[in-house]
Amino acid sequence: MAGDAQTGVLDTAWGQIPHSQQTTAGIGSFTRSRVERIISLVAGGFGSLILGLQSFLSALGPAPERPGWHLPLMVVVFGALGVMVLACVIGRAVRPAAGVFAIVYVLVLMVWPIATAGVQPPTTDEPWIWYLLNLATLAAVLAFPFPLQIAFTIALPLLFGVVRIIQVGFAPEYWPVVILDVTFALLLGGVILTLGWLFRSVAVNVDKTRAQAVSSYAQAAAADAAEQERVAVAALMHDSVLAALIAAERATTPRERTLAATMAREALTRLANTEQDEHEGPDEPWLPVALAEEIAQAARELGVDVDVQREIDPDAPPIPGRVARAIALAATQAIANALQHAGGAGLGVVLRAAYGTVRVEVHDAGEGFDLDAVPDDRLGIRASIIARVAAVGGRADLESGPHGTVVRLTWQEPSS
Repeated sequence: MAGDAQTGVLDTAWGQIPHSQQTTAGIGSFTRSRVERIISLVAGGFGSLILGLQSFLSALGPAPERPGWHLPLMVVVFGALGVMVLACVIGRAVRPAAGVFAIVYVLVLMVWPIATAGVQPPTTDEPWIWYLLNLATLAAVLAFPFPLQIAFTIALPLLFGVVRIIQVGFAPEYWPVVILDVTFALLLGGVILTLGWLFRSVAVNVDKTRAQAVSSYAQAAAADAAEQERVAVAALMHDSVLAALIAAERATTPRERTLAATMAREALTRLANTEQDEHEGPDEPWLPVALAEEIAQAARELGVDVDVQREIDPDAPPIPGRVARAIALAATQAIANALQHAGGAGLGVVLRAAYGTVRVEVHDAGEGFDLDAVPDDRLGIRASIIARVAAVGGRADLESGPHGTVVRLTWQEPSS
């Protein structure tokens, strides 16, 4: 029950972090979405804008196409490129826009021999469409799965080399330039492809590691919550149920019967409030004085008046509510043990509170006992005192001998 609640809290907290639409292991591709955004903004946005302007300025020069082809090709190619750049900058519809540009560029390359048929290139310089070659590779990296990215990276430069050779009529003087252009495009495209794959792989591994870490923490938190719940339930059963039944069975005097009846009422009350009293009380801070009064009141409910001696530093801060509640219940159990096993002889309680430290001592003058000899199924000390205080970060020390028993409960504020 507590473990499920803890896991639910973690899921709710993780849900407050913005994720992309892709999810991995129920946690979300947090890093992957940011890497995609960086790639699209830096490379697809600003990088494409710079290279696109270079190609556009080149296209404003002498047209290598036949009349009627130059302007439509420019409108189609640069229109698709402009849409991709805009999508990358605003971070919306990046994949569709990049995919459209990559496909448009392939189609333009395929019709390039037709558009330039019969036109002698004015120089051996690359045509304006050359400057968009690696932008089409980048668009494929942004839009397509990895196998298709590889295909585009290899096929686009080769396709450009073929159409360029066809355009120049297989003239030998163009072959070295075309081969150099194709080689450069293959190398640069490989770099773009590798960087995209590398960044995405690192992001996926980071997300996977984060998901595993959150899952491990959730399991550890659930196990810790379950253990705390087990301790609380064990203590509750001993304090409120078993103790009341044992006291009722052994009651032979009016005082013992009164004590048994009081313990039974306490058992019914605590059982009724189990769900509302999660972790044994709310976490509103307690003043040390309030803790002393709570212990004295609990002793009165057990049928004995105990003067709780107080050594409280005026500057002592309040105590966290769960800590104070655990100490009060553990002290109450120690008092009940003294009444039950020592007849309340020499019973006394001392509370000391200084800055960041609280100590409660319960002592009696009974015959004492051997803690190691107490059966494992007796939970009055192990669960109701030692485990209860340990669950809130405190410590319980017991000394018992022929001259009595001393139970010391200590809690110290963790250092930040």
